[in-house]
Amino acid sequence: MVRIDLETGEAPRRRPDHVAAEEPLEIRIARKPLAVTMRTPGRDLDLAMGFLLTEGIVGGAADVVTAQLCAGDQTPNTYNVVDVTLAPDVPAPAVDPTRAFTTTSSCGVCGKASIDAVRTRSRFDVSGDPLTLPAAMLADLPPKLRAAQRTFDHTGGLHAAGLFSRDGELLVLREDVGRHNAVDKVIGWALRENRLPLTGHVLLVSGRAGFELTQKAWMAGIPMLAAVSAPSTLAVELAEEAGLTLVGFLRGQSMNVYAEARRVTV
Repeated sequence: MVRIDLETGEAPRRRPDHVAAEEPLEIRIARKPLAVTMRTPGRDLDLAMGFLLTEGIVGGAADVVTAQLCAGDQTPNTYNVVDVTLAPDVPAPAVDPTRAFTTTSSCGVCGKASIDAVRTRSRFDVSGDPLTLPAAMLADLPPKLRAAQRTFDHTGGLHAAGLFSRDGELLVLREDVGRHNAVDKVIGWALRENRLPLTGHVLLVSGRAGFELTQKAWMAGIPMLAAVSAPSTLAVELAEEAGLTLVGFLRGQSMNVYAEARRVTV
């Protein structure tokens, strides 16, 4: 890497730098390809399980018999394939070519033909979740998330998602080049730990709150999604439909509550 600093006027100099890793991961069901996503390697089983849950293919840990990381066909020295065996009573997903599961690290619903196609219905009802949190406790969450982002400190190029308890305790944090992958890794961890639905929990993301993240939170039974940046119109609409609290611009001592403000107390 060549460092150029116009402010100091120093001569360009070559030096090493840490760069966030990005590689493809293929998810297979019974050895048949289902999806390919660009992700940061690590916690790949959590990523696969979270993806299957948030796409409505599985509903819990009992729906999965085995999930194993295996070498790809073309790269025998790397492990970029997760093969999943579903329980006998779980229908195998039908892959629709108009709803191709091929995603980049920046897009969680790329390739899907319409909003109707991606609006997967959750089996968990979050509208009646009695969770309430003081605004002051919510304001304390982003610093906790940032303090736990060890990989970000080296690369500056990763999104983070953290799952918090109603007491403000950080239960799990995952980082990835894709914000949707970070969320899937958190949800996959919860699925493998038999914690679903995530009643009474808060999901905090380090970037914006898009439609796909709101849907993933709903699919996991999470009643509150908070983001340090902006939500989208579709995210707000889906949160209102689901009865999910959506918080944006959670920075310092201020925040905007876009849906179900009843859960945030002052």
